[in-house]
Amino acid sequence: MRSKSWKDWKTKLHDIIYEAETPAGKLFDIILLIAIIASIILVMLESVESFDNKFHNFLNISEWIITILFSIEYVARVITVKKPLKYITSFYGVIDLLSTIPKYISLLFGGIHALAALRALRLLRVFRILKLARYLGASQVLTSAIKASRAKISVFLFAVLILCVIFGTLMYLIEGEASGFTSIPVSVYWCIVTLTTVGFGDIAPVTPIGQLIAALIMILGYGIIAVPTGIVSAEYTNRHKNDKHPNDHVQLNSHSCENCLAEHHSDRAEFCYNCGKKLKS
Repeated sequence: MRSKSWKDWKTKLHDIIYEAETPAGKLFDIILLIAIIASIILVMLESVESFDNKFHNFLNISEWIITILFSIEYVARVITVKKPLKYITSFYGVIDLLSTIPKYISLLFGGIHALAALRALRLLRVFRILKLARYLGASQVLTSAIKASRAKISVFLFAVLILCVIFGTLMYLIEGEASGFTSIPVSVYWCIVTLTTVGFGDIAPVTPIGQLIAALIMILGYGIIAVPTGIVSAEYTNRHKNDKHPNDHVQLNSHSCENCLAEHHSDRAEFCYNCGKKLKS
């Protein structure tokens, strides 16, 4: 009887934590998002010296309260699934852990609590809560397009690197140490900064020939930036035409499989697409 009661309680807790279809699940996720945003704001404010000096105790206590709540939530997530290790080693599981431990580590190593800003990654759960997972198909197509273009982009970047070495060497010979081009590596650094149109301004040519070469590098930079974009765009267009994401026209819900933690099931699905376990209606 006690075992059955524990199982029922565990199932209810799982529904609240992992589901966003029920009122309790929606409320939990909304509170969680608010807490995440609040904790990020607290970490940011704590980095402002004037604000921290004035409200240090308030910021510290607030951060500890949120950290303890996140710790309780993490433990609850672990004990309410049938395969705790699967959650612990999952993407969200690792992020949840990393967003919780910085405050504890700060007791031994000061300043490390700023890593709590990693909690911003937890906001990715908004895709599940707002049922935006169906639109992740576009990101998968883009990822595959980048992978398919990696050979062309690698060759292109290698050619650009060679150009930077050549132009950097020329600028070293033309400008010399008097203009700040103290070595070939420094000159290559200047060439990369100029070619990418960043232009820090820490080093600048002063001779007419050096300025002419710098102008050519700047103009060349606009064309170079467009090349990898065009390569990926062309590949993305081809793959988008040929590969349609299976969930593009399917209404998805936020049901999380209690057995394997798989998400993004169809509203009409009765069984998990990953492990076959029956889903809760």
